[in-house]
Amino acid sequence: MNINPHHEHEFEAAPGLPEPLPAGERLLWQGAPDWKQLALHVFHVRTLAIYFLVMVVLQAVYLLGEPEPRLIVPLATSVALSLTSLGLLTWLAWLTARTALYTLTSKRVVMRIGIVLTLTFNLPLRMVAAASVKPMKNGSGDIALKLSGDDHIAWLNLWPHAKPWALKNPEPCLRYIPDAVRVGERLVQAWREVNPSVPVMLGDIIDEPPVFTPNNRSSQTVSA
Repeated sequence: MNINPHHEHEFEAAPGLPEPLPAGERLLWQGAPDWKQLALHVFHVRTLAIYFLVMVVLQAVYLLGEPEPRLIVPLATSVALSLTSLGLLTWLAWLTARTALYTLTSKRVVMRIGIVLTLTFNLPLRMVAAASVKPMKNGSGDIALKLSGDDHIAWLNLWPHAKPWALKNPEPCLRYIPDAVRVGERLVQAWREVNPSVPVMLGDIIDEPPVFTPNNRSSQTVSA
């Protein structure tokens, strides 16, 4: 499995691909994360906004009765710092989505990720032991790939394009892509073409990232 990073996507043969596709390999899908979903669920902007609001209210209650300058200045400083933090995290989410590009071909999954240092990971479908999709209500979702063999990509090299909390055995993850279930179905079809002799097991898994079952959009998984 080629999991060595390639740098500088300015030299890509095509968007998201470090080299032209070999003869017989087809491009099936390309997409990128939804930056708004990244901001909400990866960088937790909404949760932090609620936290900052509670802290500012508590600070205001604590300072009640103080002279006006001693009340306004600390509150204004807290609000400014909170808004700056939320703005930076939102900007980081936007950059993460803007610089990422996921590609599914008939033979592999290619992940081009990274803001400052761009890395491209080629994940052959024959080395994918299992995949799971976790759809959201708006249709976007995560698709995590469990790799076979002893080769693994370091979690820090992947983050935030990694399955959450899978630290011991990191799993590359297509984060908050639009129409995740449909992309998952395409992935299963491509995987079956590459591994025709390997049986596919489909089934629901409770409280786990989901199963590629077209009729089940809540939690689905596929494994060899």
